Amino acid sequence: MNAHAVPQWTADGLPSAAELDAALSAATPQQVIAAALDVVGRERLAAVSSFGTESAALLKVIADVDPAIPVIFLDTGWLFAETLSYRDQLVERLGLRDVRSIKPDAETLAREDADNELWFSNPDACCRIRKVEPLARALGPFDAWINGRKRFQGGARSTISVVEQDGGRLKFNPFANISQAEIAAIYAEAKLPPHPLVASGFRSVGCMPCTSRASADEDARAGRWRGRPKTECGIHTVSTL
Repeated sequence: MNAHAVPQWTADGLPSAAELDAALSAATPQQVIAAALDVVGRERLAAVSSFGTESAALLKVIADVDPAIPVIFLDTGWLFAETLSYRDQLVERLGLRDVRSIKPDAETLAREDADNELWFSNPDACCRIRKVEPLARALGPFDAWINGRKRFQGGARSTISVVEQDGGRLKFNPFANISQAEIAAIYAEAKLPPHPLVASGFRSVGCMPCTSRASADEDARAGRWRGRPKTECGIHTVSTL
């Protein structure tokens, strides 16, 4: 962490994202999460995890700092069975105490995707009703959230800050500066199990219809929405007001 003290709550509320980013720009993931917890408080801080191919590393760090930090998991209705079983495995393995599985609104699904074909005809709309809107509801009680994006993932993620402003909330990216080698080291040191689909060639795992295998010479997220210009589901590109 750099020499700046981490800004705290004031009479005007939370410190700004810019102030926190300046203080935490060189911090370790553990330091970023501990600072978020200290500044915001557990009751107002949540983590969001897909329980995907690299998620165990961030969840391990969260568990080391405070296993009672709420973790939001978006159960879209289109997830691989392997992802659901991996979630349960990691919750038990890491001792996570407050994992909240959030599902899409049933009435919205019946109205906008009764035939379960929206993923094909309009994937942005599908992500909106199955991820973006459920996350916005789930984050209602919180002032800040933690996620696992990394700059090495490329695209829109290549320039992310350690702390960002997300509508009315702070967004902490404790793995922004981390490398693939460092993630591998966390897995190795903690003997974390890999996502079950990694062995089958899935390097990034989301919803079943929109996820495919990616070869070693491709970007890790090349198998997401393959053949489409879409690269993000929307939870990181649409404000979670």
